[in-house]
Amino acid sequence: MEESMEGPVEVPEPPPKRAPGGLGAPFALGGVTVVRHGESTANVAFAEAVGTGATEPMPGSDAEVGLSLLGVRQAGALGRWFAGLGAADQPQMAICSTYRRARETWAVMARTAARLGAAVPPVLVDERLRDREMGVFELHPPPALRARDPRESARRELLGDWAYRPPGGESTADVALRVRDFLTELDRTLPGGRVLLVAHDAVVAGVRFVVEGVGAPVPDGLPPVPNASVSRWTGDGRRLHLTEWGGTGHLEREAPR
Repeated sequence: MEESMEGPVEVPEPPPKRAPGGLGAPFALGGVTVVRHGESTANVAFAEAVGTGATEPMPGSDAEVGLSLLGVRQAGALGRWFAGLGAADQPQMAICSTYRRARETWAVMARTAARLGAAVPPVLVDERLRDREMGVFELHPPPALRARDPRESARRELLGDWAYRPPGGESTADVALRVRDFLTELDRTLPGGRVLLVAHDAVVAGVRFVVEGVGAPVPDGLPPVPNASVSRWTGDGRRLHLTEWGGTGHLEREAPR
């Protein structure tokens, strides 16, 4: 208590320190597994552009970018991983991004798993699982973005991908908003159900942010989400708990080609 000219003044206690993470959003789902698509032709082209400094954007539409040859093999490895899941871990429903690279990943996964005798769940496609839209910079590798608009490139570096929204496009925070809408609807539709999502790295980060709930830290600086990786959350009837992030053990077991 402190003294003032008007008498004693109550000084409030400082708030308790928040525990790491958020409060945990309520979800009745039995489990959510999110697979990032296999390596795409754009992944290859972007890596080459960063290495060479090439400043030309890729032609075509991001939604129509398909898998590379390595990406197809990675999808096959995902199918073998899927076939090896125990009954308690097998998803009852698969939901796929509308983008070609994600749909191709699921198609190869499903064929491979079926050949190995696994039961393949029904699949749906949902627009809300699409990749982050880059607007006027669609299919622009970083050197191409810098060459086209150095000031916008600098703004992106200043703000970071969570907050940066390219003209006509989305920030990672925008992706998280549509992922939250999707998960909320899914939770009401399939309480207790186990689902597999085949999507993109921005969607995986969005799922993590949404599941962590109120007070969740911005998912900048997370460990990477590699191509064809597996991230998993298990449910206890009230919350989802992260049990694996960006797992690639199924890829490492593959024989070299």
